[in-house]
Amino acid sequence: MTARYLTGLLGYPVEHSFSPRLHAAALRACGLEGEYRLFEVFPGVHSEETIRHLLAMVREGEIHGLNVTIPYKQTVLAMLDELTDSAVGIGAVNTIYMAGGKLVGENTDAGGFLSDLKHQMAAARRDISQPYPPNSVALVLGAGGSARAVVYALFQAGWHVRVAARRVGQAEELALSLGASTGNAQRLSFMELSPAVLTEWLTHSSVRLIVNTTPLGMVPNQDSSPWPEGVPFPQSAFLYDLVYNPAETRLMRAAREAGLPVAGGLGMLIEQAVRAFVIWTSCTPSPQAMQQAIDFIYQERIGNS
Repeated sequence: MTARYLTGLLGYPVEHSFSPRLHAAALRACGLEGEYRLFEVFPGVHSEETIRHLLAMVREGEIHGLNVTIPYKQTVLAMLDELTDSAVGIGAVNTIYMAGGKLVGENTDAGGFLSDLKHQMAAARRDISQPYPPNSVALVLGAGGSARAVVYALFQAGWHVRVAARRVGQAEELALSLGASTGNAQRLSFMELSPAVLTEWLTHSSVRLIVNTTPLGMVPNQDSSPWPEGVPFPQSAFLYDLVYNPAETRLMRAAREAGLPVAGGLGMLIEQAVRAFVIWTSCTPSPQAMQQAIDFIYQERIGNS
């Protein structure tokens, strides 16, 4: 009997996600039957109970795997039996599966981000694989689960990282925990994401990369941006926004108008999805097939606009 895979995305909100189309394309490319569902769990008094129910379905084989997104990438940590080395180092999970009778948490965000970042910067003739001057700095906006994966990936590529968040306590917690878990405390610092603090810091720093890990600018809040009004962009930087819906965020548009090369998070979405799909099915789908599925979504939107 041919296996039918049921996988899905746990988070809130998730109705904007392209993942169902991506994974449907992956299933077709591998000749597999299955479905990828959106499991939207509103944060509230019953959210943990709902999440545990979904995890129980993975344990029982009713669900073959879950992706995890905002705001539950850290919430699920304590609910799992085992974490991979990358999930431990990052302190956040975006992929869940059963292995050896245990519920395992993995993080495919870091590898997916770094792979696409290298491609995008090479395309802009700012190849991350080439040595930068000593103390080259990346500025990461946000301090949630996605930020942890991005910082972890940047450490692997040799960057020094400054984390900026509106809640400076969250940025401090990330810096302390991730610096300790990876042994890179000397290459990680933090600050408040405010106009005055950011402006002051930029006057004394040469930033080569800005990464937005916040959901600001994502559908349905396309008019928002994490970059404070009135703060000039550093001209030597490349901007990477993890948001992929819409294709160009307000932040990306502002940076492009300021002369910076920019990239959105679609490539990372595909790269991390391929890694998760392989874990769940042992089949490697064609990234091109998944890209075509996304292109079709954009074409539909243009046709309906």
